[in-house]
Order: sequence, then structure tokens, then C-alpha cells
Amino acid sequence: MSAQIRPDLSSIPAYTPGRSYPGAVKLASNETTLPPLPAAAKAIGAAAELAHRYPDNQATELRAALADFLGVAVEQVAVGCGSVALLQELVQITCSSPQDEVLFAWRSFEAYPIVTQVGHASAVQVPLTSDHVHDLDALAAAVTPRTKLVFVCNPNNPTGTAVGRDALVRFLDAVPSDVLIVLDEAYYEYLRMAGTGQCPDGVELGRGRPNVIVLRTFSKAYGLAGLRVGYAVGDPEVITALMKVHIPFSVNRVAQAAAIASLEARGELLDRTDALIVERERVRDAMLAAGYDVPPSETNFVWLPLRERSGAFAEASADAGVLVRPYASDGVRVTVGDPHENDLFLRFATDPEVAARFI
Repeated sequence: MSAQIRPDLSSIPAYTPGRSYPGAVKLASNETTLPPLPAAAKAIGAAAELAHRYPDNQATELRAALADFLGVAVEQVAVGCGSVALLQELVQITCSSPQDEVLFAWRSFEAYPIVTQVGHASAVQVPLTSDHVHDLDALAAAVTPRTKLVFVCNPNNPTGTAVGRDALVRFLDAVPSDVLIVLDEAYYEYLRMAGTGQCPDGVELGRGRPNVIVLRTFSKAYGLAGLRVGYAVGDPEVITALMKVHIPFSVNRVAQAAAIASLEARGELLDRTDALIVERERVRDAMLAAGYDVPPSETNFVWLPLRERSGAFAEASADAGVLVRPYASDGVRVTVGDPHENDLFLRFATDPEVAARFI
């Protein structure tokens, strides 16, 4: 007799990480190429010596540090094993049957349809605009009485585009107050929207809006991707529900210590993100000059909407020693790495023969 596994699991795709192989430059996973901040590295070493003890399941010290940093109450903060774990927990606390709908733009973060189906809910995908940006009007119009949850990835992964503050406020005001809106701000530290005055801060926008919850992570700008720690900021009632479905001890002791130390050294972090943004614009400018379509990015990567040529471009890039991330017939995401890594990618992509083949 075989074990009785949920029959619908056969239709759920496994999450696919960016690939890697020895010797190749990996620009496929949106990792920072810099190690953890020195203070975080020191905290990691100290915490490792206590690895025989369980971590604080409530992450009390980390939640207090985040609350102080963000100017909110501790009761408004939850932590998880990366923001992806929090995404799945949000589906769990809002959805209970396939009749329940989860809305999100597409293409957007590929975990959204996976966590939705794992949570027994139904995914509703709303196309991006022709400029590869969230169509907030269409997203709001897609809300029905069955809608329980809306994911808004801002800046968007994998296109790197972002919507401004005013547009986001109009959207938040348009969605019924009994629908939970998740502002997924995994790339918040790279968001600038320079010269527009429209740089949105989900935590600020969520004040006074009990149906808005914000997700951020230490995996990107803070350089702690290997430790898996993200956090949610929202109404205490939502946070209490999240903590009920939280997998016990899933945010380990080392991750908690490193995150606290990183918050204390956040001034160094801003310097690092500023340097990456300079590289991001250099890469984008070079690709535009070579003739590629490259939307403005507010993240640590750039997007090439190569459509049906995406897979072939990624394979050709791999042959040149640089791994990038293709997305079916939509496009290719290229993480911004160190200058010498970006140079290697640009030598490949801007070669006139390569450009002529893929543009």
C-alpha cells in the first residue's frame, strides 16, 4: 500500500532556484556578492557556539530590534524563515478552500502560485502593463467576493520595475478593507525612484490600514541569504495569526543574531547598496546602448524581455561563463554582481554578433 499523498501535489511545480556550477559567474539568484557585514559575521561566530541550544521561538530580541528600527510596536512584527515562509503562512491564515482566491501580477515572484496552491487556494494572475509594471487598476478590478489575499511585489521580481507612492495609495484605497494586501518589499533597500518624489515605504503606507502587511528580508541587501530570515510588519491581529501557523524554531539562533547585528550596522549597508546601484545603472546603460530593451530597475538586477529568445540567450550566456535566469518565454533576469562579473556579462551580451542574434 502506498502512502496517501495529496493528489493535487502532482500539479504543483517545485520552486526552481538559479542554477550554479563551479567556475561560472553566477548572476542568476539575486544574491549580494558581498559577505555579511563585519558585525554580523562576528555575531554569527558567537551564536554558532550556542548551536546546541534551541533558538528563541518568539525571536523576542530580533522583533524588538525591528520594532525600534521601524517605529512600530513589537506586536506588529513577525519573523520567518525568509520572507517566502511568511508568504506561505499568509495564505494559510487567509485561505481554507479552493474557493478562496489569491491575486497577484504575472509575471511576478514565482513562489506566489506555488504557495497559493500549497495552501489549497486558487491563483488569479493579472498581466503586467506593456512597460512590465504592475497594472494596479486591473489588479483592483480583479478583486471579487472570493478574494482573500493580494500579493504586490514592489519592486517587482523578476522585472525590477516599481510603482510609485501615489499609485500605490490609490490601489490600497480601492481594495475592500476585508482583503489582506501583502506589500512584498524584498528589494526595498535598492528602491530609489530618484527625482520622482514617489519612493513608497510600505510600512508608512500601512499605518492605519489593518488590511496591509509588509514583507522584507535580510536575504538581499543585508547579505544573509544563506541564513534565511525575513520579517512581516502589520496589524497585531494579523501578526498573532501568523505566529499561530509559524513552524516552531524555524528561524535559527545564528540567523537571529546576524539579523540583529546587521540592523545595528545598517549605515554600512546603505553604502553598499549605493555602490550596487551605480553598477546597476552602468549595466543597464551598456545594454541599452547595445540595442536591448531594459526597463528601469529599482532592484539588484536588470530585466531583459527577450520573450521566446530567453532560453537561448541564457544558454549562450552560460557557454560564455555567466549564469543568468531565464523565465520561460518572458525574459531573462540578470543579477548585478561585482564590476568584474558585470564586465564579463557585458562582453558577452554586447558583442555585436550576440546582440544581433537576440535583439
